[in-house]
Amino acid sequence: MLKLVVNGEDREVSGVATVAELLAFYKLENKILVVELNRNIVDRHAYESVELQAGDQVEIVHFVGGG
Repeated sequence: MLKLVVNGEDREVSGVATVAELLAFYKLENKILVVELNRNIVDRHAYESVELQAGDQVEIVHFVGGG
Protein backbone atom coordinates (compact mmCIF):
# COMPACT_ATOMS: atom_id res chain seq x y z
CA MET A 1 0.00 0.00 0.00
CA LEU A 2 1.42 3.36 -1.05
CA LYS A 3 0.28 6.56 0.67
CA LEU A 4 0.13 9.59 -1.63
CA VAL A 5 -1.55 12.97 -1.76
CA VAL A 6 -3.57 13.01 -4.99
CA ASN A 7 -5.26 16.26 -5.98
CA GLY A 8 -5.00 17.47 -2.40
CA GLU A 9 -6.47 14.36 -0.75
CA ASP A 10 -4.66 11.62 1.17
CA ARG A 11 -4.97 8.34 -0.74
CA GLU A 12 -3.72 4.80 -0.32
CA VAL A 13 -3.18 2.81 -3.50
CA SER A 14 -2.00 -0.75 -4.00
CA GLY A 15 -0.10 -2.23 -6.92
CA VAL A 16 1.14 1.20 -7.97
CA ALA A 17 4.81 2.05 -8.38
CA THR A 18 4.94 4.49 -11.32
CA VAL A 19 2.95 7.43 -12.65
CA ALA A 20 1.62 5.20 -15.47
CA GLU A 21 0.37 2.64 -12.95
CA LEU A 22 -1.31 5.39 -10.91
CA LEU A 23 -3.14 6.62 -14.01
CA ALA A 24 -4.22 3.05 -14.78
CA PHE A 25 -5.42 2.66 -11.16
CA TYR A 26 -7.71 5.66 -11.68
CA LYS A 27 -8.58 4.52 -15.24
CA LEU A 28 -7.10 7.69 -16.71
CA GLU A 29 -4.37 6.13 -18.86
CA ASN A 30 -6.10 7.03 -22.15
CA LYS A 31 -7.12 10.58 -21.22
CA ILE A 32 -5.51 13.84 -22.26
CA LEU A 33 -4.02 15.14 -19.03
CA VAL A 34 -1.10 16.69 -17.22
CA VAL A 35 0.57 15.12 -14.19
CA GLU A 36 2.47 17.17 -11.65
CA LEU A 37 4.64 15.29 -9.16
CA ASN A 38 5.90 17.26 -6.17
CA ARG A 39 5.31 20.53 -8.06
CA ASN A 40 7.14 19.39 -11.22
CA ILE A 41 5.37 18.57 -14.47
CA VAL A 42 6.06 14.98 -15.57
CA ASP A 43 6.75 14.50 -19.27
CA ARG A 44 4.14 12.19 -20.81
CA HIS A 45 6.91 9.96 -22.24
CA ALA A 46 8.31 9.42 -18.74
CA TYR A 47 5.11 8.14 -17.06
CA GLU A 48 6.32 4.53 -17.26
CA SER A 49 9.70 5.27 -15.69
CA VAL A 50 8.89 7.87 -13.02
CA GLU A 51 8.55 6.03 -9.72
CA LEU A 52 6.33 7.18 -6.88
CA GLN A 53 7.41 7.30 -3.24
CA ALA A 54 5.32 7.37 -0.07
CA GLY A 55 4.20 10.91 0.68
CA ASP A 56 4.53 12.17 -2.91
CA GLN A 57 2.13 14.91 -3.93
CA VAL A 58 0.48 14.22 -7.26
CA GLU A 59 -1.82 16.57 -9.16
CA ILE A 60 -3.70 15.11 -12.11
CA VAL A 61 -5.40 17.62 -14.37
CA HIS A 62 -7.47 16.26 -17.21
CA PHE A 63 -9.12 18.28 -19.91
CA VAL A 64 -12.80 18.27 -20.72
CA GLY A 65 -13.93 19.44 -24.13
CA GLY A 66 -16.91 21.68 -24.54
CA GLY A 67 -18.28 24.46 -26.55
